[in-house]
Amino acid sequence: MKWNLRMVAAQRDIWKASELQRMFADAGLVISAGKMSHLWSGRPLTVRLNDLDIICEVLDCTPADLLVPEKRADRQTSPAAEAERQVVGGTPISH
Repeated sequence: MKWNLRMVAAQRDIWKASELQRMFADAGLVISAGKMSHLWSGRPLTVRLNDLDIICEVLDCTPADLLVPEKRADRQTSPAAEAERQVVGGTPISH
């Protein structure tokens, strides 16, 4: 999934993370500068459903606007997932 907050905000003429952070606070969602940075940069570690609800309310959007599916080839594979794929799909080791 791709986190699309910045694009959705831009479509609503919101260009600064600090402006959006203030709008969230006005709606009852107080976000730390660090978490706001992750949200704005497109790399949030987690997004609570209650927070998502307020984000959608402030931006007048749906979760589908914010969470965009990516094609499988576009996804980055973590080293652990790649190692597991190689073990599961790899050639058996002979002793």
